[in-house]
Amino acid sequence: MSESGINKRKTEHIRLCLTDQVEGVNKSTGLEGISFIHNALPEINFNDIEIDSTFLGKQIKTPFLVSSMTGGSKLAARINQNLAIAAEERGWAIALGSTRALLESEAYQDSFLIRKQAPHAPLIANLGAVQLNYGYGIDEAKRIVDMTEADSLVLHLNPLQEVFQDEGDINFERLLPKIESICKELHVPVGVKEVGFGIDGLLAKQLADVGIAYIDVAGAGGTSWSQVEKLRSKDPLRKAAAEAFNQWGIPTKDCIVSVRSQLPDIPIVASGGMKTGHDAAKALTIGADIIGFARTLLQAATESVESVLQVMEQIELELRITMFGIGAKNLTELKQTNRVEIMGKSLME
Repeated sequence: MSESGINKRKTEHIRLCLTDQVEGVNKSTGLEGISFIHNALPEINFNDIEIDSTFLGKQIKTPFLVSSMTGGSKLAARINQNLAIAAEERGWAIALGSTRALLESEAYQDSFLIRKQAPHAPLIANLGAVQLNYGYGIDEAKRIVDMTEADSLVLHLNPLQEVFQDEGDINFERLLPKIESICKELHVPVGVKEVGFGIDGLLAKQLADVGIAYIDVAGAGGTSWSQVEKLRSKDPLRKAAAEAFNQWGIPTKDCIVSVRSQLPDIPIVASGGMKTGHDAAKALTIGADIIGFARTLLQAATESVESVLQVMEQIELELRITMFGIGAKNLTELKQTNRVEIMGKSLME
């Protein structure tokens, strides 16, 4: 099966994320500024700790999401199949990579069609919001949701990635009214996510006001797509300019706090540099509801379902151990705990 330009790009993205330094330079999630205060007498049975949650109207066993990564290539097909099977078994939600390739190329369409492997998992289809300025609209959005049997569509915002991508789409003018139209006309909830540079509270408020149902902050501290596109680029000017932006973005912690301050009730997905269940516990404590993992799962997903299951189980165990260490028997108690220090200030004071 021959690959078009968009299919080749998907393969390149995966391989670079697996083999190269693609994180921002001296840029962290900010979660290192949060620590828990150990409780030597937790007064709970570790085996009774509950981490079940809800997302997109579905009960799930964990507060975890396989974040949008890929689709539209042979390698992506294997990755998504392994992730979907594992997500179904462990009770994670799962999001697809950009589904533009699903409509624009016949190659590897099956890489997006994972509902059979994850019949009960909350499933999120994904489209670049900028495509609403390049001929996409409600008809295409409906086709994507219907073809993937998704429970939601997330529109990703990636202006810096597009600027540094040799073939990038860079007209982000007047997208908000078009996003509002999609929210009003689509038959499933619509969310918005960044791709690793973060969403602040003021923008989140604007998005919620036009109908966005949830915000995936996708903050800085993990994969930097300016660095990924720098590695792909054949343009020496773009490659050089990308170096000036290797510290760009809002740390994930700051995104969560900012969005929650503006929108006390909207569901927040915290992604961007999440590596452990301990990281997840910190994000949940400061306002997140669902925690997204991407590159942490990627290598395992190239290997086997069993490898993905092992990583997922470890993340879940790390979350439970954190909760045990502070005496929180469920996620509500974790979110309400005062056994936490933020930037050296204890909430127990």
